Amino acid sequence: MALFWNKNTLLLRPDTNGGTSTTRAHPWSSCNSNVTTSCFHGLWSNPFPTAIKPSSNPRHCRSKAWPSVSIGSFFDERHPKVKANVQKHGLRQQKEEDYDDEEEEVDYRVLTSVKSGYNDIMILESDDSRVLLLDSTYNVHSILYKHEKWTHSYWDECASLPPILPNGPIAILGLGGGTAAHLMLDLWPELQLEGWEIDQILIDKARDYFGLSDLEKGTEAGGILNVHIGDALSPSVNICGGYAGILVDLFSDGVILPQLEEVTTWLEIKKWLMPNGRIMVNCGGMTGGSDVDPRSASSNCSLVQNSTIKALSEAFAGEICLKKVAKGNRENHLALTGPIPDLDSWSTMVPDPLSAIVKQWKPYAEF
Repeated sequence: MALFWNKNTLLLRPDTNGGTSTTRAHPWSSCNSNVTTSCFHGLWSNPFPTAIKPSSNPRHCRSKAWPSVSIGSFFDERHPKVKANVQKHGLRQQKEEDYDDEEEEVDYRVLTSVKSGYNDIMILESDDSRVLLLDSTYNVHSILYKHEKWTHSYWDECASLPPILPNGPIAILGLGGGTAAHLMLDLWPELQLEGWEIDQILIDKARDYFGLSDLEKGTEAGGILNVHIGDALSPSVNICGGYAGILVDLFSDGVILPQLEEVTTWLEIKKWLMPNGRIMVNCGGMTGGSDVDPRSASSNCSLVQNSTIKALSEAFAGEICLKKVAKGNRENHLALTGPIPDLDSWSTMVPDPLSAIVKQWKPYAEF
């Protein structure tokens, strides 16, 4: 099989460019289907967030791990903008400090590729991980590693939220493949999570390939993920008594939803919180989309230039905290509503590596 580009949709067809494919039993017991291992030669770029080069071995694709967290195009020479996404974000296959220049042979498998009413959905698998790619940018919206729980990206930050919240349900607006939900129920198995996602087909795929259905069955401690299909910003998301916390991770075509740049949106979401509840928001980069280079002299200023952060600050009267999540030479921004927590106390309530990174939050006034 070979992958080729057709109007922002990746299609499969019999290979005519020298690639080969093999059918293998699916390595995860939760999936009963077979998958196809495809190798590519010549005209191709990146069916996974690594820097990939053609291999002389027709059964393998040679790659170097690329230490960062987003993905772009297949055929980067034809789509330089998406190639830049790969270079900006890339996926972590090993810790940056462990990175070396040795090449390794890796098989990348396309598990499913489908177009829904909302997304171009593609799920890929290597021996180490699965990733969910969405929309025409093919940015990574979920990742699960097979041999460790940490993603070394902003999803880990989401799992640090419960200890600073009152008791009560937590909403996830923009569930995706459920990476944040997996982490949170692993660390805090008593949580009640209410996950909202607009795309039914995406949820079906996440149940098949990302173990989302396991989270819906509940934990021994009584925690559970309840999945809701619908608009995550509609009034129907609100519940009686309010949420202890709300995670907001809403992007489309590589940029944050424009509604999140409006003060009125946050004033409405604010009403969904119970007393002392908090909202954690993935605000993207400086503009809410492309990340910024932390080496830039204007990097610190970029947080307050972010339109979503500006709207949050106005809605919460400046009572928000900010944090930069840097990967390589790029970064994106997180916001947390409410007064700055006691960082030392928070640090003692979460495991490594979260205990160190929660100390990096700063009040909005310091930027």
